[in-house]
Order: sequence, then C-alpha cells, then structure tokens
Amino acid sequence: MTMPQPRLVDAVALSRHRARARLAAGSMAGSSGAGFLHDTALTEIKERLRDVNRTFTSPAIVTAHPSIWADAVPGARCVAPSETLDLAPGTHDLVIHAMALHWADDPVGQIVQCRRALKSDGLFLGVAFGGETLTELRSVLAEAEIAETGGLSPRVAPMAEVRQMGALLQRAGLALPVADVLRQVASYSDLFALMRDLRDMGETNALAERHRRPARRGLFTRAATLYADSFPESEGRIRATFELVFLTGWAPHDSQQKPLRPGSASARLADALNATHVHDANTESLDRADD
Repeated sequence: MTMPQPRLVDAVALSRHRARARLAAGSMAGSSGAGFLHDTALTEIKERLRDVNRTFTSPAIVTAHPSIWADAVPGARCVAPSETLDLAPGTHDLVIHAMALHWADDPVGQIVQCRRALKSDGLFLGVAFGGETLTELRSVLAEAEIAETGGLSPRVAPMAEVRQMGALLQRAGLALPVADVLRQVASYSDLFALMRDLRDMGETNALAERHRRPARRGLFTRAATLYADSFPESEGRIRATFELVFLTGWAPHDSQQKPLRPGSASARLADALNATHVHDANTESLDRADD
C-alpha cells in the first residue's frame, strides 16, 4: 500500500494569507508598497518576453495575484496556482508561472502541467523565490527560538536553489532550459516592518508543520534584537535578502537547436574569449529601502 506523501504546505492557510494580501488596501499597488518584489519580477518577465521578440496569441498566467500579473501579456488568461491547474493540454503558446512555485508541494508537477498546456514550440517562463530568500530572518528566528524555548519549529518555508529549480525544467520535458537569479537587498526599520511586508505580500508562514499557537512576544523581541545586531544597515536599519529565480524552457519542436554530443566541441570556450578561465555569473544585486 502506498503511503500518502506528506504535505509541506497548509493550503487553507496559504489561501487565507493570499486573500488577505489581495484585500489589503494598497498592499500591492505600485513599487512603493509591499508588492515591490512582484514589480521587479514582472519587469524582468516583460524584458525576457521582449528579448524573445514573438507575438503570443494564447497566453496564460498562473498566479495568486491576478490584479498584478494580468497585464503582463495582452489577452492573458489568469489561473490560480492550485494543485491541478485549470489549463487545457496544447492550448497555449505561452505559460507564465508567477511567484507561486516556492509554495507548491509538487513544483515539478506544476511545471509538467504547464508543459502539457503548451503548443509545440510554446514558451514557459517561471519566477519564484529562491534559496537565499530571507536567509537573515531564518537565522535570527532559529537562534531566538532556541534561546526562548529550547527547540525549533518551521517558521520560514524552505526554498530551492537555482540549480535545483533548473533541473525541474528538464524533468518536466522542456527544451533549451535556462535558470538564472536576481538578488535584491531591501532595508527595513526593524524586523516587525519586514514581517508586515511579508504579510502584505501573502508570504507569511503557511507550513503544515508550523506551531498553531501564537508565539510568545519575547521570541520576536529577541529576534528583532539579534537581527539588528547581526545584519545592520546604515541609520539603524536592517537588511533582508530576496532571491528571484527565473526559469525559461520551450515545448520541444524540430526547429529548435539541439545540444552537441558531449566531447564533440572542436575549440575551448576560454580560447575563443582569449581568457585563461571562464566564470559564469548570473546574479545581480539591487538595493531598495521599503517599509
């Protein structure tokens, strides 16, 4: 008998958090609000679409925030990031999975469904938070909870590294897979301002194994002090790292480039670039102050 797969995410809590974020007055309106990370992701996706230089006639966007993402592509159909996506097979020439994969119990299953929804030579674009997101918050909450209670509980969702995310594209059967990273560092007045932003983005703790009782106030007070001491910014502020992972892949088609057979290259890349070694850097740092 097959045992049921344990759930990482409490879907009811996640839905409630997202609904609260959508209803929060002005929480996602413009780059001055908590939605600045969505604004950044949306801008990057639009730039990638411009680089493709193709007109899409049947686009779809998987998003929990349609008010933000609906205008990413003219005429796009928005669908919720549910376990079973409302996408018919072979009906779309573009599918964008927007800022939701990091909360999926089965992220490869989500991409497989997007792949099946694509027409031949259709484009998949995805963006989600990556493994370095909230690394400072994760550290201070763990330290504070050990000091206050003598134990640990899940408080920040685990997020995949860029290589793991890129591997999902191949597992889903997409051709020409590419994964790249954009890191953004934001500054906040204190930990509580950061937590308000996370609430307004619908990104607060929805892990299935989280403690259901409210945490004692002392835990967050201690965490705020640790945060200010360990990750200071100028003028008494703190920094918070966010990592956006962008995924690109195509539904297979005979016209697409095929990878060379391993070992078949006739020249070294370093020789072509007149360099002694080649370094691959796919990251960019951005600064933003936002409370």
